Amino acid sequence: MSKEIRLLSTSAILGYGFPEASLKAGLDRDPHFIGVDGGSVDPGPHYLGSGKPFCSPIAIRRDLRLMLRAAIEKKIPLVIGTCGGAGGAPHVELVVSMVREIAKEDGLRFKMATIHAEQDKGELKRRVAAGTIRGLARQPPLTDATIDRATRIVGMMGPEPFIEALDAGAQVVLAGRASDPAPWAAAVTRAQLPPAPAWYAGKMLECGATPSIPKGHDSLFVTVREDHVECEPTNPARRCTPLSVANHSLHENSSPIHHIEPGGMLDTSDCRFDAVSDRAVRISGMRWNPADRYTVKLEGVELAGYRAICVCGTRDPLLIGRLDNFLDSVRSEVATKAEAFGVNPDAYQLGIRVYGRDGVMGAREPLRNATPHELGFVIEVVARENQEIASAVLGMARTNMLHTDFPGRLCREGNMAFPFSPSDIEVGPVYRFSVFHVAELDNPVELFPIEYEMV
Repeated sequence: MSKEIRLLSTSAILGYGFPEASLKAGLDRDPHFIGVDGGSVDPGPHYLGSGKPFCSPIAIRRDLRLMLRAAIEKKIPLVIGTCGGAGGAPHVELVVSMVREIAKEDGLRFKMATIHAEQDKGELKRRVAAGTIRGLARQPPLTDATIDRATRIVGMMGPEPFIEALDAGAQVVLAGRASDPAPWAAAVTRAQLPPAPAWYAGKMLECGATPSIPKGHDSLFVTVREDHVECEPTNPARRCTPLSVANHSLHENSSPIHHIEPGGMLDTSDCRFDAVSDRAVRISGMRWNPADRYTVKLEGVELAGYRAICVCGTRDPLLIGRLDNFLDSVRSEVATKAEAFGVNPDAYQLGIRVYGRDGVMGAREPLRNATPHELGFVIEVVARENQEIASAVLGMARTNMLHTDFPGRLCREGNMAFPFSPSDIEVGPVYRFSVFHVAELDNPVELFPIEYEMV
C-alpha cells in the first residue's frame, strides 16, 4: 500500500462551528492530524487594526475545546493558522490564553508551540533599505513613513514554521497570520509526500466542507498519497462531487489554475477529478513549480478615521422618482451646515448607499434605472480626526435626509423611516490597508519566531 497521510479539517474558520457528530465521524477514520484555519483577510482591515477577532470568542472557545479534547485523546497534532481572525499579536494571544484555560479546566497536558507573525517595524525598515520588499497589485514602494503609520503589520507564513514546531515535538501549534493551506502542506510534506498534492490538499482543507454540497460549516476528511488527493465530507448529509471540488478551485484566487504560495506556485491546469464513490472525489495531475526566491506576503493597516452610520428607508414614490436630485440637495445642505460648525469638507467623507437601486454594485449596476417601490439607505460618515466630528456630520445628514423638501412633496413630517433608536450608530476607528507587499527571505522561518511551553 502506498504511503498516505489522513487529515481532518473541522470547519472553514475557527469559531464558525461544526457538528460534533462530524468531528466524531472524522476521528473514527484515524486521522494523523486535526486542524482548522483560524482567519482570513476577507473581512477587511478592521480586525487587524483593532486587534479584535471577527468570530465570537464564545464560538472560538467551543470549537477549541472539542478539537483539543480530540487531539489529546487521539494523540495527534492540532494545527491552527491565522489565530483569532487576523493573526496579529493580540489575536494569537487570545487563542493561546483560551487553550491554557481549557487545558486547566479539562485536565489536558501537552507541548504547545506559538508561532508569531506580527512584524517588527525596525526590521521591516532594514529590509526596505536592502531592497528585499516590493509592492503587490500595483502598490507603491513601501516607505518608512508607511511603516510608521501602520497600526499593525503581519507576515503570511508558509509551511516551514509549522514543520519546525512539529519537529520540536509540539502537539498543539497555534500560529499567527499564515497562508491558509500552509498548516496542511506542512503536515503532508513533513510526511515525505510531494509538495503538489500537499498544497492541493491544503486548498481543500482550508475551508472545511466547502468543497462539498450542500455547502455549510462542516468537516472535511482528506487522504493524501504520492500522486493524488481524496476528499470526503464526514457529515453524511454532504458529498463531494467532481464538479463541487473543481468549482472550489475558483475560491479566493484570481486564476482558477495558478495558485501563488510562499515558495512556489500550485498549477492545477492538468488536474483530473474522478468520483471514487457518491461522496468522495480523487484529484490527480497537480504540479508544484518552485519559485526562484522564497517570498512571503506582508499585510498592514493604518488608521483612516472614525465612522458613524445611520440606516433608514423610504417608500415615497415622488422622492424615489427624483432621488439623485434629492441626494445632491442633502449633500449640499450637509456641507453648508458642517462648515458653519467649523468642519471643513476635507475633514470627512459622506457616503450614502442606496439599497434597492445600486447599493451592492454602485456605478456598475446594470439595472440602475429600474424604479423600485421602496429604498433603503445606509448613511456613512468617516471623519479623519475624531469620532465627535463623524457623529456631528452624520446627525446633519440624517436630519436632512428626513426633512429636505423637494418639488411635489406631500409628506410634511418626514421623508424617512428609521428601524432603530438611537438612529445614529458610532462605529469607531476605521482602518485601511496600507501594506500589501512581499518580502524576500533567505530562511522561510526568519520572520516567524516560535515559543514553546508545556500546558
